[in-house]
Amino acid sequence: MLKIRRDRDIHSESGGWFDARWHFSFDRYRDPDNDGFGAMRVFNDDRLVPGAIWPLHPHKDVEGLTYVVEGTFRHEDSVGGQPGPLPAGSVQRMTLGSGAYHSEQNASADEPMRFIQIWILPDTADLEPSVEQQVFTTEDRTDRLLEVVGPRGGPSAVKVHQDARVLVSRLNPGVELVHPIGEGRGVYAYLIGGEASFDGELVTTGDAAKVSGQDELRIRAAAPSELILVDVPLEFKRVGVWADHG
Repeated sequence: MLKIRRDRDIHSESGGWFDARWHFSFDRYRDPDNDGFGAMRVFNDDRLVPGAIWPLHPHKDVEGLTYVVEGTFRHEDSVGGQPGPLPAGSVQRMTLGSGAYHSEQNASADEPMRFIQIWILPDTADLEPSVEQQVFTTEDRTDRLLEVVGPRGGPSAVKVHQDARVLVSRLNPGVELVHPIGEGRGVYAYLIGGEASFDGELVTTGDAAKVSGQDELRIRAAAPSELILVDVPLEFKRVGVWADHG
């Protein structure tokens, strides 16, 4: 089953120094119909004005994933991890297991910054906080689905502590890709920019789709397009602070 979520129907939030689209319940926003998707709890598309800093704030038992769409991303945290600024195309994972503070920042004083932030619920409670990141080029993801986050990690993907994957792509017009979906799994597909089709259904910038109960998702670009897919187990054991949230 494929359920399209149009850009106009996704919650919009603005704080002056930031603009955000919150796809699932987050902070003060509550949407009982979109309170997560399998092991993914949060999917936010955030934009920060030049020099903006999201203040340090705490989380626990979360795998916080960041994909930099535009501009330069800077990170700060309470456990000594302050890696250098990341360019567009980069991915970062911060494990906020036993609890830590972190901050998302626009490293540029002149240019805006856009990033996707995803929360994956981990398979183990109270993990030691840590940060891992990698930089990928446009060429790396052009006309293919590039796995940038996965359960094994390694030289070509950031490790996440859950059987979850994040894939990104930059597609030229007319290119078609097929993403296989395993049994018991679902895919959240988001068109960051452009025009394409998901299983033959037209989607444009800002549209998303929940995909479950089928063995593949077929993607075809009608214009130059950027997209991100999150592939997660739909049923999983909740641990830590999430153990009583079903």
